[in-house]
Amino acid sequence: MEKMRKPFQGVVNIVCFNWHFYVLSLCFILVLMTSANYFREQIQIYIYIVCGLVTSTLLISLFVSYYVYDLSGFYKLSWLNDLRLEEESRMVNVNAGFDETSNLLRQKFPSSTLTVFDFYDPAKHTEISIKRARKAYPPFLGSRQISTQSLPLKDKSVDAIFLIFAAHEIRNENERIVFFKELNRAIKPTGQIIMTEHIRDVANFLAYNIGTFHFYPRSGWQRVFRSAELRIVKEIKLTPLVSTFVLAHNGDSL
Repeated sequence: MEKMRKPFQGVVNIVCFNWHFYVLSLCFILVLMTSANYFREQIQIYIYIVCGLVTSTLLISLFVSYYVYDLSGFYKLSWLNDLRLEEESRMVNVNAGFDETSNLLRQKFPSSTLTVFDFYDPAKHTEISIKRARKAYPPFLGSRQISTQSLPLKDKSVDAIFLIFAAHEIRNENERIVFFKELNRAIKPTGQIIMTEHIRDVANFLAYNIGTFHFYPRSGWQRVFRSAELRIVKEIKLTPLVSTFVLAHNGDSL
């Protein structure tokens, strides 16, 4: 039976997995508002401005998240229709401990062989949000725990590898390069790596403020791709805030 995403699922997940951040922010606002009466009127104005800025930042980030993850239709995966993905392909979906897409990919490509890898390492990936996400969403049935340093895949054996909101969790650039070299090794000469990420740019900064620094700039990703001998075949922008890079071997044409 097809599993459909629930209304508001994306933004609800963000709040549930990061509730400590929202609680701290609300406590900060409450303390400022309560203490405002103890200051003269001119300082009170500045306090109210700060409270308004913090509140508006929270609301904007939640609205934008709702737009990206719930309204944009990203998880319908219709944007994959423009890619040359055969119905009977060998596909790999790689996640960082939180997998929202393997069921969707299996539904979209029922005739393909789908392997799911999880590179979550509690020693490296210590963010509490990932731990909460893993408790809320059990791993995809049959998913395998892997290391980013060595993928259990034969050379040139995979048609498509998906990395959907996962690769940025590899925080060390050298580790990212080794990982993408492994991906490059595993895809067929006409294979594709399909990576979706937020980019550290002006649009995402306006939406997420300091949270944007959890993402990597375009130049950083380009450096990783070059080092792994990959090239960008196509960039898909379903929204201004999310980029999907379609990667292939350097020198190979699709």
